[in-house]
Amino acid sequence: MDNIVMYGKPVADKVKNTIKEKIAGKKLTLGIMLIGDDQPSHIYMERLAKNALALGIAVKKVILPGTITQEAAENALEKLNQDPAITGILPLMPLPKHLNTKAFCDKLAPTKDVDCLCPSNAGEVFLGTSRWASCTPRACMAILKFYGIEIAGKKAVVLGRSNVVGKPLALLLMQQNATVTICHSKTKNLPAIVAGADIIIAAMGKAGFVIPEMVKPGAVIVDVGINVVDGKLRGDVTPEAYAKSSAYTPVPGGVGVVSNSMVLESLAR
Repeated sequence: MDNIVMYGKPVADKVKNTIKEKIAGKKLTLGIMLIGDDQPSHIYMERLAKNALALGIAVKKVILPGTITQEAAENALEKLNQDPAITGILPLMPLPKHLNTKAFCDKLAPTKDVDCLCPSNAGEVFLGTSRWASCTPRACMAILKFYGIEIAGKKAVVLGRSNVVGKPLALLLMQQNATVTICHSKTKNLPAIVAGADIIIAAMGKAGFVIPEMVKPGAVIVDVGINVVDGKLRGDVTPEAYAKSSAYTPVPGGVGVVSNSMVLESLAR
């Protein structure tokens, strides 16, 4: 049985070449908003900024304390909305728990929303009428396509139901004719459900959550997890579980690399 490592770099490089053609002669600026001290979000922001600058895209970082009020957070977002120099805005999720995420995203200007967070853009994704979707789900789909993974007719299990990964990813998989099950913290018999999957998308945010007993031999694993354990990045899947797959994305070096490129592709639209 093959055990293909689906590295993100060749996928990202292909996307970046397309971006270069689209943005030639244009001046673009990405506004990245980070509220709080979520470590994976900090790592993601720094890597995204580095990739943007390498393509000639300017970056404005807005880093706010985790204790910020709802009003202050929304006011900071509105400043980016109104700034004519800002081409697109990426508020990093999750927000601190005391903030109302829906109310915050309601304030995001649809024309500057690069991650389909505002209601109108999210609705377009739900209806299947948008060219775009949240960046991480698009990265997962791009990887599967690049490595020739068949999706139609396959049983896909998505671990996680967030508005920026799990839910939109399920929609994209269904658009490609997969049969999709979403699992979450309240799912009963979760290990057995995952063990029946042809494609496993792990986006729980829990290091090493998927163990070998949960993986059918030959399944395809897309590990979206970015967890910091003892100063190192770890995915949601254990290495032993990877070993049972026919193909998997590593952490680091997998989905995150492509997700960064998808943010910049949205900006270049």
